[in-house]
Amino acid sequence: MPVPTTPLAVSTVVTTLRAAGCVFAEDEAELIFSTATGPAEVAAMVERRIAGLPLEHVLGWAEFGGLRIAVGPGVFVPRRRTEFLVRQAAALAGPGAVVVDLCCGSGALGAALAARRGRVELHAADVEPAAVRYARRNIGEAGEVYEGDLFGPLPGSLRGRVEILLANVPYVPTDDVELLPPEARIHEPRVALDGGLDGLDVLRRVTAEAPRWLAPGGHLLVETSERQAARAEETVARSGLIPRVVRSEELYATVVIATRPGPAAPRGGDTVS
Repeated sequence: MPVPTTPLAVSTVVTTLRAAGCVFAEDEAELIFSTATGPAEVAAMVERRIAGLPLEHVLGWAEFGGLRIAVGPGVFVPRRRTEFLVRQAAALAGPGAVVVDLCCGSGALGAALAARRGRVELHAADVEPAAVRYARRNIGEAGEVYEGDLFGPLPGSLRGRVEILLANVPYVPTDDVELLPPEARIHEPRVALDGGLDGLDVLRRVTAEAPRWLAPGGHLLVETSERQAARAEETVARSGLIPRVVRSEELYATVVIATRPGPAAPRGGDTVS
C-alpha cells in the first residue's frame, strides 16, 4: 500500500501498517510518531516498515532492560526474553565485577547489566563489524568493545579473572533458520542466529574455553530453548563447569548458569521470575 507524501494522521498510519500485516499496528504507529522528527520522517519510516524491515531497525532503537539500545540494518535486535538472563547475571555480580559479554551484538546485555549493577569492569566482543560499531555506541564509556571471534580479541589479562561471562550465543538449528520470521531471517545477520546442526555448535566452543577465562566461582550464563536445555546442560557439564537451568514462564526464557568450581561462593539472588 503506497504511503502518502502529505502529513499522515495516526489513523492512516495504523491502517497502512495493518494492511501490511503488522499485528500491533497501533503500538507501532505510536512508536513511529514518538520517534520521528516530522511528517516526512514518519512517511519514510512507514515505508521502510511496510517493506519488511524490523520495527527496531526502522526506529533506530530497541527497548531492552529499561534502556534504548541503538540498532540498525544488519544488527541483531535484542529480545525481551533475554532480559531474564541479565537479571540472573545482576543477581550474581558483585561490586566491580569483571564482566565479559561474548557474541555481544549491539552490546545490549553488557549495557543493561552495567546499568543495573553500577560500576563493573565490562568487556564485550563480537565478530560482526556492524555489531561492534553499535556496541561501542551503546556501551560507551562503561566498557571496552573488541572485534573478533569469541575469546580471540579479549586481553589475555582477563584469563582466570572473569566473574560473569555472558554468552548469548546463536542457538537456532541450521534447518530451522528458514522457519524464522522474515524480519529475523532476512534482516539480521545469519551468524547471530545459526547455531549449527543441533543449535549448540557455538555453545560447545564457548564452554570449551570458558574454564580458562572464568575466575574460581565465576559464572557463565547462556540462553537456550526449552527443548535444547537438557543437551545444553550436558554440554556445559562436560567442560568441568557446574550447570543449573533456570526458567521464566513470563518471558518464555531458559537460561543455563554454569559455575567454575572454586572457593568463591555463588552469590544469592532471584533465579526465577
